Amino acid sequence: MKVKKTYAVFGLGRYGIAVAKELVDNGAEVIAVDTDQRVVNDAAVFLPVCKCADVTDAEVISRLGIGSIDTVIVCMAGNLEASVMAITLCKEAGVNNVIAKCANEMHQKILLRVGADQVVFPEKESGTRLAKNLLSSGFIDMISLSKDVSMVEIDVKDEWLGKNLIELNLRRKYGFNIVAIKKGGKVNVNINPEQVLDAETTLIVIANTAKLGKLK
Repeated sequence: MKVKKTYAVFGLGRYGIAVAKELVDNGAEVIAVDTDQRVVNDAAVFLPVCKCADVTDAEVISRLGIGSIDTVIVCMAGNLEASVMAITLCKEAGVNNVIAKCANEMHQKILLRVGADQVVFPEKESGTRLAKNLLSSGFIDMISLSKDVSMVEIDVKDEWLGKNLIELNLRRKYGFNIVAIKKGGKVNVNINPEQVLDAETTLIVIANTAKLGKLK
């Protein structure tokens, strides 16, 4: 049985709240943290585990058990120093995946250099979309086209390697439509169903969101 992934969200501004709420609403275990007690009190209404704490303090990171969290999302783009410290402490604690919100490209470079595994620009990546991508483990990216339909970019699964789309008949098995094939940074919408899939290929598909779990 697969163990449910755990998340921590540092900074409960609009972006952090959106990430944390989407994760919680989908059944994920989330620790939400902010330094403002009033913000924490408001967020505690819909976030089960909400703490008022300073995540730039190594003792706080240890006390909250952050080292055992699968993914930490640092949503403190307005405070570069705090973001850098939080990322550094998370990495020192052993967190495998740290995602940080940034304010500009210079901050992006700094946050990546100090250990962030991924940096997002809030104007390009909504908190809700980031959460959906985290929840859809195994997908490279996911965009909701409607309440029930999503467009997803997925890696070729091991059991698909060396086979073509006719052999796999993915539409019948998974109920999705392949709209493009991506390889070497190039996207091809003129799909050849006899093309053999390899590890460098990704598929862009449109599917019923509820059925995407079959791919995990």
